[in-house]
Amino acid sequence: MDMHIGRSGPVHARIKAPPSKSYTHRALIIAALANGISSIKGQLDADDTRITARALAALGVRIVWEQDLITVYGTGGRLRAPDTPIDIGDSGTSMRLLTAVCLLADGPVTLTGSARMQERPIGPLVEALNNAGARISYTKNPGCPPLIIDGTLTGGEIRADGSISSQFISSLLIAAPYAEYDATISLIGPVVSEPYIRITTGMMEIFGIKPEQKSTDPLVWKIPRGMQYKPSSYTVEGDYSSSSYWFALAAVTKGTVTVEGLNPDSEQGDKRLLDILEKMGCTITWSNPSKPGESEVTVSRSGALSGVDVDMADCPDVVQTVAVVAAVAETPTRITGIHHLRAKESDRIAAIVNGLQELGIRCDASEDEIGIIPGTLKGGVIHPERDHRTAMSFAILGTAIGCLTILDAGCVTKSYPEFWEEFRSVWKTAGSC
Repeated sequence: MDMHIGRSGPVHARIKAPPSKSYTHRALIIAALANGISSIKGQLDADDTRITARALAALGVRIVWEQDLITVYGTGGRLRAPDTPIDIGDSGTSMRLLTAVCLLADGPVTLTGSARMQERPIGPLVEALNNAGARISYTKNPGCPPLIIDGTLTGGEIRADGSISSQFISSLLIAAPYAEYDATISLIGPVVSEPYIRITTGMMEIFGIKPEQKSTDPLVWKIPRGMQYKPSSYTVEGDYSSSSYWFALAAVTKGTVTVEGLNPDSEQGDKRLLDILEKMGCTITWSNPSKPGESEVTVSRSGALSGVDVDMADCPDVVQTVAVVAAVAETPTRITGIHHLRAKESDRIAAIVNGLQELGIRCDASEDEIGIIPGTLKGGVIHPERDHRTAMSFAILGTAIGCLTILDAGCVTKSYPEFWEEFRSVWKTAGSC
């Protein structure tokens, strides 16, 4: 499916935030390890979260998925090794979070995935686990899936590199309560996307286990052996990453968009986008911020946008969103701390540069930053290379310029299946080209 986008007038809309992908993944996995039956309410129903559910089912977990409710029959940390490989597709979160968890199975587990997944690094996590009792091997390229996961999770002192992905740390934390001995997890060097680790520890606490943080510099946690997750009833909060496109729509069209159902006190790092947009010239207004279930946030713009100089190491999933807003600003933008975008669903630094240059914007990029120099925008064709965030972010920019085609637009089902339906409902076409 391709999407052809014409120029829009100012958009004035109200949207309900979709459920969080990050929280849905973690709730599924932790509930699967709990000792009893858990309920996950208001889950995200998307390709990636379904992949996690299918993988857990292959590991012997009974999961009943209904429209707004998932019932998970926890195994108490005792998983079954399937006879065939588990295909993770394009879901990097599923691959990384489940790698440590698969050590709890009663035999070897093979995790595989798409061609792109087989290029994405997982070496630091495998090294940390192999130093803690695992016997994980690569079947193709060293440092990348597919993996044969065997051995045990012994525990003890586990040192892990979080400079590529915080999901390596989250994977260790989630599985650690079922290690043979007490586990101490220490980070080596700087960590990217640290808020996602806080999401993980917060979800662990909801299910009855609170990792003891022994140090903040470096980050160190201790998890005693013999603990088990307790079954819980959990409601998934709204997703700032997916909501970012509607905030950007207000910014690029000089409109006003209100998003309902976001938690103003969320641990999600991508809520920083609101601060960045405010610095660029947007107005941010919260209603009922003390009542997360009733809160809503409005983003509007009336004047000019200015560029920013911003480190986005903690909020990588909204870098593309900031980049497309920067394209309509009056002054340049510099985004730093983003080397880990090279290893996402696509090379997202290259995707931003290639996409903006296709539309007439000059970009300068290095391994860890992008510079965006605004200019005269023109229409063009964007191929997202199966990357959902590239497709959605450039669709938003298309409303400011028109004559934009997004190829393979169906890739948004990875995280936001309703995106195009909601986009059409608020997109006010002012002309084709």
